[in-house]
Formats: sequence, C-alpha cells, structure tokens
Amino acid sequence: MRYLLAAGLMGAATMAAAETPVLTVLTYDSFTSEWGPGPIIEKAFEAECACDLRFVTGGDGAALLSRLKMEGAASEADVVLGLDTNLTAEATATGLFAPHGQDWGANLPIAFADPNFVPYDWGWFAFVYDKTKLASPPKGFEDLAASDVKIVIQDPRSSTPGLGLVLWVKQAYGDRAGEIWTGLADNIVTVTPGWSEAYGLFLNGEADMVLSYTTSPAYHIGAEKDDSKAAAPFVEGQYLQVEVAGKLAATDQPELADKFLAFIGTDAFQTAIPETNWMYPAVTPAAGLPASFSTLIQPEKTLLIPPAEVPEIAKAAVEEWRAALSQ
Repeated sequence: MRYLLAAGLMGAATMAAAETPVLTVLTYDSFTSEWGPGPIIEKAFEAECACDLRFVTGGDGAALLSRLKMEGAASEADVVLGLDTNLTAEATATGLFAPHGQDWGANLPIAFADPNFVPYDWGWFAFVYDKTKLASPPKGFEDLAASDVKIVIQDPRSSTPGLGLVLWVKQAYGDRAGEIWTGLADNIVTVTPGWSEAYGLFLNGEADMVLSYTTSPAYHIGAEKDDSKAAAPFVEGQYLQVEVAGKLAATDQPELADKFLAFIGTDAFQTAIPETNWMYPAVTPAAGLPASFSTLIQPEKTLLIPPAEVPEIAKAAVEEWRAALSQ
C-alpha cells in the first residue's frame, strides 16, 4: 500500500510539473546574472502567475534582434526583453512582434507610445571614469579625441550601448561624425561585443574610461560604498536609452506573455531595477529611488533620434564608425 501511495504521489507530482505552463523570456546576459534583476523578478512573477518563468540569454541587446531574425517564428521565446528604442523600428519591421495592449503609464523623460513594446527602464549613456586616476576627464568628444585618454567601447552591431554611441556622435555632429571617429580611433583600446566585457576591462584597469551610463556610479556607491567612479558630462549632451520588452506573435503562451508585460509596470518589477540593473525604473517605485541616485549627474541636454528614423541613420553611422576604425 505504501509503495502504491508513493507511486501515486510521484505520478501526481509529474503530472503537475507537466501541466505547469512555461513562459520563456529572451534577454541579455547581465539581466539574468546573480546580481541582476532576473532572479528577483522570476521569484516575484512566479508567486502570482502559477507558471515557470524561464530566462534565456542571447548576448547583448542588439544581438537579441539578430538571433530573432534567424529564428523567426520558430523561436522558443514568448517575450523579448532588452531591445531599446534604437531597435524598435527594425524589430517591428520583422513582423515577429504582437501588440502589447498595455495601458499602464511610464515615468520617462520623453513621451513614449509604441503599440508593440513597453518600457521597463531608461538611462543616459556616459563615459565612466575613476576620479582617483583621471583628475580632468574630457568634456566632450572633440576634447576626448584631442587627449591621450584610453577608452573601451562596445560594438554597435551587437550591443545597444555601442549602437547608442554611434547615434550619439551622429546626432551631435551630423556630417562631421566620420571626422570625430577618425579622431577617436587612437583613444580606443578595444571594442567588445557587449557591455559586461567592456565594464570588466575598465574595472581591471585596461582603460581610463568605459562607455556605460550616468547611473553606473550609483552601483559603486550603493553596493560597494565606493565613490571613486563618476560619469563625465559631455558638452554635446547625453544620448538617452529606453529599454523595452515585447511579446512575440508566434508565442503559444499569449495570456502569460500579456500577464508578464502587465507585471513590468508593477512595483514588484520596478523596485528591482534601480539596484540590480542600475538604471532608472520606467515607473518610479512607491518607495522612491535609492539614495545613491541623488548623487548622479543630470545632463543639461538629452539627445535621442526618433525610433522611425534610426534604421537609415544607423546604417550610415555604423559605416562611418567602421571606416574610421579600420584605417
């Protein structure tokens, strides 16, 4: 009888596991790291969804879109989290994304309305440096090009920060962007596929500055009690990034995907962002922002190319970057 009961319980457990729906979210590597927001969000969402939330990583943000283009409707992902407004027009053109239908408001520094994508965080790109090693950081791209300051940047073909940088230079300098990149070429120590590798090289002392965010020093202050890192304000202004999530049209879990997109606008999701992804949350948490965010620079000018204009401008901007660095 005992064995029959045990066998029955095992069978019930197996059936329950088999019936638990799975929601697969494709995202970038750092989002799911042990120090990223992924583990917190997974636990909070699973507590209310009666599902298994599984994160699948695919490199940095721009690499996610490349992967989706290859996989098409056969992708195992139900939701993609980690594109930004520089990629939304290209992503929409694939026809792989479905309208989100969400109506929760976001607190962004710009007006935001996209039928296929909801924002989950935002921040300004900036070059981060160590105040104890670089007393007078460059004040802009021309100042940087004229200096011997060494930088690490990310590849615009695989990384959203890298793409944001070439668009930052392009919007600031227009037809002079190629000239700016030629001037910057000898400042660049290396170009990495994604943000994590670049920031790691900077922390290991391989460069004086790294392309990151105005919010990055908050991590060192809040998590390490270290105020030696700072973001350099540039006279051209800082380029904005708004990171987004979208539901794939071919998902076999459309209701769960909708529930997850709605969950993004809740306090449970948004409170995880400032001190794990170290970005501004799309919706300000009820408890406000961490104290470390009060120390951050506030750009006097925000740069951002409208999403619909990005594909054509980005093509020229990436080619100018590539041509200058290949000389």
